[in-house]
Amino acid sequence: MAPPRTLNDVYFGATDKFRERPVAMRHKRGGRWHDISYTGLAEAVQHLSIGLLELGVRPGDRVGLLAENRPEWAWVDYACLTARCADVPIYPSLTAQQSAYILRDSAAVAIVVSSQFHADKIAEIRHSLPALRHVIVMDEGVQGEGLLHLDDVIARGRDAVARHPDWRSLAEAAEPGDLATLIYTSGTTGDPKGVMLSHGNITSNVVASLQVLPAGPGDECLSFLPLSHIFERMAGHYTMLWAGVLINYAESMEALGPNMAERRPTLMTAVPRVYEKVHAKTLETAMSGPAMRREIFLWAQATALRWAELTLARQPVPLPLRLARAVADRLVFSKLRAKLGGRLRFFMSGGAPLAPEIGRFFYAAGLPILEGYGLTETSPVIAINRLDQLKFGTVGRPIPGVEVRIAGDGEILTRGPHVMQGYYNKPEATAEAIDGEGWFHTGDIGLIDAEGFLKITDRKKDLIVTAGGKNIAPQPIEALLKQNSFISNAVMLGDRRPFPIALLVPDFERLRPWAVAAGFGDATDAELAERPEVQSHLEAEAKKQIRELARFEMPKKFLVLNRDFTIADGELTPKMSIKRRVVEERLRDRIEALYGSDHDGSHDEHEQGLTTG
Repeated sequence: MAPPRTLNDVYFGATDKFRERPVAMRHKRGGRWHDISYTGLAEAVQHLSIGLLELGVRPGDRVGLLAENRPEWAWVDYACLTARCADVPIYPSLTAQQSAYILRDSAAVAIVVSSQFHADKIAEIRHSLPALRHVIVMDEGVQGEGLLHLDDVIARGRDAVARHPDWRSLAEAAEPGDLATLIYTSGTTGDPKGVMLSHGNITSNVVASLQVLPAGPGDECLSFLPLSHIFERMAGHYTMLWAGVLINYAESMEALGPNMAERRPTLMTAVPRVYEKVHAKTLETAMSGPAMRREIFLWAQATALRWAELTLARQPVPLPLRLARAVADRLVFSKLRAKLGGRLRFFMSGGAPLAPEIGRFFYAAGLPILEGYGLTETSPVIAINRLDQLKFGTVGRPIPGVEVRIAGDGEILTRGPHVMQGYYNKPEATAEAIDGEGWFHTGDIGLIDAEGFLKITDRKKDLIVTAGGKNIAPQPIEALLKQNSFISNAVMLGDRRPFPIALLVPDFERLRPWAVAAGFGDATDAELAERPEVQSHLEAEAKKQIRELARFEMPKKFLVLNRDFTIADGELTPKMSIKRRVVEERLRDRIEALYGSDHDGSHDEHEQGLTTG
């Protein structure tokens, strides 16, 4: 079969190739898992696509899509593609006004929502959306003025099949340059921008990724990262369909653990926060047990890490170490793999830097994590580690067809078929992002090592430049801090300041037993964060975690917070990236007080302050 040129080629090619297979996707509803065959998928997509056409949606129109991961999300996406219109995915976590901006800017003529909650959200803003003609809801029993139900649109399309005899041929006439989707960036600064991704952009990424990632009809994945983000959409949606991987839809992030145990995936996409939590929970369980269990775990971890170091370096592993590693695996790591379903061949990681220590731990446990790198504007993958070419601390080598070079100021530039068409209705922003030679300026700082591996050192805009002219990359330091079991989250600040500081969010679940032993375990989270003993403890743990940093990189003061950052409060983007400017503004008074307590801007190692927020 010839490589696909468009996403419609991907869709039709997969549903044709695998039509005899009994299960394409699976979801849990009413307490049990339900299978959807390739034939069932094809029928739902065709009828929904024709139903949209019957509603007056035309090629080139935009259709909003506001829903959690579920089979209907896939149906709507493929229905829009085959109807030759572009969908506009909206994160379910966005507010009504944030959703209104996207729908208004894209001039969406229809929107499909999942539930009563989201239908109410659209009802609140519908008066401000003159282009919006239809609101279609997935769930049964949703009430509201002017709503259409997805099943009714599908039924309308089923009844009208005879009126659209050329439906498939028209869908297959899509060109690589046709707009496939409009994805709005998170907007860490300013209004979100609509990234125009074509059929050819995303399809090139699917084809190139499968040249380096071993995935096929024997695999199953578990989809839980938001499909409204390009990482899960390309890797966990289109790529899985084209490769014939069975897609299981997780019920929610909270149900991820039980769903993994039930469905036993063989590969998955996830973000570093997931791996950090699994790692922290594993350590906590081991270290809180009897002394013998702690000793066994520490020995097993050290043994497996020695084996991993030699294996990754392609050096011979002595027989005694091979045997010891087999014992360690049986005693410790086989149990961790069993908790994650017992069949995982590898993870894929993106969206934020993966701490090398976390990567090595999982590799040693027989759960390799393939870290990659990309942006919405690049469809998204630029580079990724391979199972046979794995180097922690890097994001791997560029995938086939993708060019990468480092600009004079260290910024990573990329060029190729994966680069977006531009920002919707924003020619100036497009010209700023893509230069005259077609190079997209990522805004990330990095380097390419002697073996061709790409390493990201920081976001260009996130670099902290102290008043003394020192450049500090905050993300690696934050990743180090978050490896400490007492620290749930961390943010470095200090741009144009005399020295850097760190905001620390305690892991209150981990902190509670420590507080009980210290005699104040009945305090609330807010009260714990205010106690001098907790502040001193968090400071000591943080310093221990980053003791190998250069002196100028060390946070000189710490701010202990009584809660984590959230999307709802506007401190995180929907893909969980910190909005540093928002956080800094909200805590401005406390931050100013922190710097103000350093009277002359000098710093004494023995007089570091700590306060709460």
